[in-house]
Amino acid sequence: MKAHLGDQLVIERTTTGATKRDGEIVGLHHEDGTPPYDVRWSDTDEVTLVFPGPDAHIHHLEHGRPVTSHAPSAPGSAAAESAPPGPGPGPGPGDIGRRVAVERRRRNLSREETARRARMAPGYLAYLEEQPADPTMATLIRLADVLGTTVTALRGGGMDLPAGRGQALLHPSLRDIGPEECRDLLSTHGVGRIAVSTPDGRPAVVPVNYDVIDGTIVFRTAPHTTPAAAVGSEVAFEVDHMDEALSRGWSVLAVGPASVVTEPRAVHRLSELAHTTPWPGAGREMWVSIRPAQLTGRRITPADG
Repeated sequence: MKAHLGDQLVIERTTTGATKRDGEIVGLHHEDGTPPYDVRWSDTDEVTLVFPGPDAHIHHLEHGRPVTSHAPSAPGSAAAESAPPGPGPGPGPGDIGRRVAVERRRRNLSREETARRARMAPGYLAYLEEQPADPTMATLIRLADVLGTTVTALRGGGMDLPAGRGQALLHPSLRDIGPEECRDLLSTHGVGRIAVSTPDGRPAVVPVNYDVIDGTIVFRTAPHTTPAAAVGSEVAFEVDHMDEALSRGWSVLAVGPASVVTEPRAVHRLSELAHTTPWPGAGREMWVSIRPAQLTGRRITPADG
């Protein structure tokens, strides 16, 4: 019997009156995939160390097709103590793993702390982030709860749909956010929207990848682009976050003068400290800074929240 992380272990229970049991293999103790395994049981959501017996078989997922292998004849089908899983082989991270890793880092959570809160072994979380895994719905629900997001978001669902399509709260509360909380919500980097007047006098709002360095909003663009029109004028910069599942969210608006950064040492420092690069690609090496003169924000929560 050999297994991979993510395979399903099924115990048929040959004795009279026994119940069939199944679970996800979340830990390997041998590189060749031989037993024992760490199994998260579907009925209890607990992880135990399992030495499969003759009443056990494994459902593999190879190219989307289930393949079954049976355990050799051996006494017992025991489930002993909980144990952390080990790493498994794989070609690289999948989309779900990348989203989990991004959300975890965004909240400054270590793998160990995230795994503890999500009630899973750190080794399995490492596998999930680094390999093209297919976690169970229960695993995704726990991770989404810990990371403050939704299962749909972790799966990438609704990527092409506009935000805010959910139902309004029954008793919403709209409150202002103070300047200090606004600074915290701006965080260190992300995607925000800048409102500018284009050279032809028309208003425009465009998204940019930004960082906050020394209290200043900075982003990279190219000359003669719409974001570059911000230079030399007062602009508005907006960041928001919405929780579709709970119909709540917040927005922060920064208003202030925008200028281009040209001093070589300052440009070098910004390049060293920046967390992200512009998503549109290369050729955007013009640094623009916005020094907020005014910070305002609003948050929607339940009236009793």
